[in-house]
Amino acid sequence: MTDALAAPTSAAPAPTAPYAQPSVESITRLVHGFYGDVRKDPLLGPVFEKTLHGRWDAHLQRLVDFWSTVALGTRSFRGNVFGKHMALQGVTPAHFAAWVGLWQEHTSRLFAPEVAQDLQVAAHGIARNLFRGYFGSDPAFVRPPAHDHGHGPADA
Repeated sequence: MTDALAAPTSAAPAPTAPYAQPSVESITRLVHGFYGDVRKDPLLGPVFEKTLHGRWDAHLQRLVDFWSTVALGTRSFRGNVFGKHMALQGVTPAHFAAWVGLWQEHTSRLFAPEVAQDLQVAAHGIARNLFRGYFGSDPAFVRPPAHDHGHGPADA
């Protein structure tokens, strides 16, 4: 059912309060919810399914390790993100825009605004680097953060 993706209403509170700080628990919840929606997405789902068919459980754990390393500094991830993604065929700019859009929805729903923004800035940086690898230019969807906290994304 797609009610989870419907526009939130002020009358219906979120099932849990937003996480004020990232934790292994919140990153696990984020990764599993986000990639659940990625799998159902008509544009993203087929690309991921073609690559990960039968290996989703192991990949989700790697993604939890990756995002825990990014958000928490756990250093639990080791791998060649760029090389693995560059091997994928049929990736278009629309795939990046859809991925970033879903990530923004999920992080905004689960985390306090400043935490969500930090996770979004990190995801935009990753997407920008992969986009450059595929297309040789910056994507149109990556723009500076909406809120200036006195430092740029490079300070994250």
